[in-house]
Amino acid sequence: MALRIKNSGSFGVSALAIAVSALALPSAALAQDAAPAAEEEQAPEITVTGFRQSIVNAAAQKRTSTSIVEVISAEDIGKLPDSSIAEALSRLPGLATQRFDGRSSKLSVRGLSPDFTTTTLNGREMVSSDNNRAVEFDQFPSELLSGAVVYKTPDASLTSQAIGGTVDLKTMRPLSQKTRVLVVGLRGELNDKGKLNPDTSDKGYRANITYIDQNEDGTVGWALGYARMVQPIQEQYVHVWGYSNLGTPANPQLFVDGIKPYVKSNELTRDGFMGSLEFKPTDSWNLTLDAFYSKFNDEQTLRGQEIAGYTAASRTILSTSPGGVVTEGRWTGIRTQSRNDFSDRDSDNFAAGLNSKHDLGGGWSMEFDGSYSTAKRTFAAYETYSSTGRGGSGLSDTITYTLGGSNGLMVDTGLNYADPALWRLGDNLGWGGPLCTAALGWQCASQDGFVNEETSKDDLTAFKLAASREMDGAISGLHFGAKYSLRTKHHTREGQFLTLNAYPAILPIPSNLLLPSANLGFMGLGNSISYDARGAVAAGLYYFSPENVLTAATNTWTVKENVLNLYAMADLDVPMGSMNLTGNIGVQAVHTDQSSQGVAGNNTGGVITLANIDQGAKYWDILPSANLIFGVSENFKIRMGIARVLARPRMDQMNASRTFNFDPAKALNTNILNSPWGGGGGNPDLRPWRAWQFDMSFEAYFGKGGYIAVAPFYKHLQNYVYDSQVLVDFTGVTAPGPIQPVLSQGFIGAPDNGKGGKIYGLELSASLPFASFSDALSGFGLLGSASFTRSEVRRTAASPVEQLPGLSRNVMNGTFYYEGGGFGARVSVRHRSSFLAEAFAIGLSRQLTQAKGETIFDAQLSYDLSNAGIKGLTVYLQGSNLTDEPFVQYYNNDPTQFRNWHTYGRNFMAGVTYKF
Repeated sequence: MALRIKNSGSFGVSALAIAVSALALPSAALAQDAAPAAEEEQAPEITVTGFRQSIVNAAAQKRTSTSIVEVISAEDIGKLPDSSIAEALSRLPGLATQRFDGRSSKLSVRGLSPDFTTTTLNGREMVSSDNNRAVEFDQFPSELLSGAVVYKTPDASLTSQAIGGTVDLKTMRPLSQKTRVLVVGLRGELNDKGKLNPDTSDKGYRANITYIDQNEDGTVGWALGYARMVQPIQEQYVHVWGYSNLGTPANPQLFVDGIKPYVKSNELTRDGFMGSLEFKPTDSWNLTLDAFYSKFNDEQTLRGQEIAGYTAASRTILSTSPGGVVTEGRWTGIRTQSRNDFSDRDSDNFAAGLNSKHDLGGGWSMEFDGSYSTAKRTFAAYETYSSTGRGGSGLSDTITYTLGGSNGLMVDTGLNYADPALWRLGDNLGWGGPLCTAALGWQCASQDGFVNEETSKDDLTAFKLAASREMDGAISGLHFGAKYSLRTKHHTREGQFLTLNAYPAILPIPSNLLLPSANLGFMGLGNSISYDARGAVAAGLYYFSPENVLTAATNTWTVKENVLNLYAMADLDVPMGSMNLTGNIGVQAVHTDQSSQGVAGNNTGGVITLANIDQGAKYWDILPSANLIFGVSENFKIRMGIARVLARPRMDQMNASRTFNFDPAKALNTNILNSPWGGGGGNPDLRPWRAWQFDMSFEAYFGKGGYIAVAPFYKHLQNYVYDSQVLVDFTGVTAPGPIQPVLSQGFIGAPDNGKGGKIYGLELSASLPFASFSDALSGFGLLGSASFTRSEVRRTAASPVEQLPGLSRNVMNGTFYYEGGGFGARVSVRHRSSFLAEAFAIGLSRQLTQAKGETIFDAQLSYDLSNAGIKGLTVYLQGSNLTDEPFVQYYNNDPTQFRNWHTYGRNFMAGVTYKF
């Protein structure tokens, strides 16, 4: 007998076969009996709860949506399937996250970087504490969210659309609960790397409480939630500065320029609050007021060494790879510098909204929505240095490095890097400072530390008014609306030198600041000197000097956007013989008024010239869209989507600030190609990325929460943003020098809109509750997806293909689970292939580097003690990053040119939740 799928109906067998074969599953495993010999006894109905219920709910929402979507549904109040919303999202088909400091934070959708994704909370666009638009999902406590929907195809009423997708996070609606609910939870957390820095912790905790209640009539409901997280992150980190070619272009010998081995410890403290008040006095009116607040503090401690290749007396090649990389080399007479650093990052995020829906009768309804979202971030990173002597006067070392192995790189050294008799406060690598002169070269050493400080503030106010009418016939509904939003983002960045008050002397490390040494044995260096850098700064051992007035001025900018979105949409319901066509067709008209305020700056012979800049652009976009759903049978759907979409450019690329150059020798030129003006900076006239996208999805549903989906997609990028030469107007900028120029325009290096390209791919996904195949397998199940994405983007028709940031060609996810008798267990794996990742460079700037593919395993065990007589109590044990998967980056798209290696350890959590 063929294996039987229990189902509430039938679905198209041929279409299911297509989906099954695409997923490489045996077709026989899902075939229904064509003609059962006799009516079989019906199995008793099984009540599904917990993780399985979240799968059922998510599949139901995916099935009934008019767009192609992916859905996360909470198991219960305060219980999303993963410990963070970012990790939960990364398990959806076509979605992937990049780890920053060991945690999943930003999201890539269908091969597009986080810049191409819009995030909303309860349908309202959220601002970002980052420098750009990409929302950092670790700001949102999973305990305060009821779920999330990822829209891969938009409709005209989705006014916060994007090319990658729109992620809508959901909080609880109090009237969706029929009774009073109180949920509390507590979990302890441990990182298995231990305390890599002696003054940090490897332990943390998470606590949450949610209260939901209603009045007796069920017309007023309120919900309050609070969640706190103290999370330890321990990281072992090795960075290679770069490579110098000691050979020839034809026969390269790429020798490591320098090495930075560190141990980093982060303690994240996040407090999140959620509140919602819902008022429904009649069946025709619903009023909701909700608010969300998150306060996020990240304290980081970093210790290690700077091994500076340029200080070596000689370099010896010991072994070279076939590609020309010196995999084993030796520095003789090399000098190093010890680092004891710390940083503090504080972020505050607040969002509030008021929504009123009114049924006017006669099929008409109206909706008003007003919202405000703000995010503020301050970041300060302090570096302090110790050495064996200033300006190359101290002890040197002989160091041999070897590339490769499980840790990326190993070294063999001679000095004792933990001896306080050798290591004293002060610089010996000549990184500059306020007292330096050119004649001293690299031996100039008045920079005994450095501070990078950055702030950003992002505000968004939006108002939306919409009307709808239900109708009979092929057009089953009409929707009209207008949304107006005002957004302002302000950014500053500046640096300061730290110089010892005792300069030019170097100071013994005060005994009251000395700490047990930090262990760098993971890469062969052994112990490293450790002291309380916060205490050293607080004790007044250093004085501060501004890095550069020009640098601070040109890294200060404001970007403003006023956007008006008008839309109209018709719902479709068309009988087509045995099928039914549903969906919608509509259009948006979007007007944008964008501007940026900044500073143009020049340094000529030490004379700094600054001028204020205020530039921008106004334009319209027409964005048609259609979503068509062919109901082949009750349980089989074919979806088609077509839309013109846009994603607004990065705000740091839109900024007006720039540095400029002026060549007096060209002052009298009249040819714009030989203008005396030049420079580099942002582009306030930058237009959005625009694309036409075409989507299909073949979806077969069965059992409770079971489905198989095959979704091909194609995105035609009409333009893309590249670094280019952009013509700008320097009117109002005073030219340095006695001769005033004929031309007021010139070319600067800046982002600009160029030729587009295409992104295309295929997503395969399945939810397989094994009870659909056999009652004996009840409780077992499998969730899985595989996404294959390709791109072809060129600056010009003759240019080579460029790699898109955030695009992994292959993304795969799987979760095997069991729930039964109160016991729950699941093991999850997520994989993404190599991709172009964002990393921090000098001065907090962002840099794109190639990242190696990674595979991460997580697991969870739980037990509901209701069966033991304690109703509402559930205990948990969770483990994340169980194989301690490293995050590895490399130079020049060449895995042999190692750049960064990070490991973050395994995190384990144990705890309870109690639902009253």
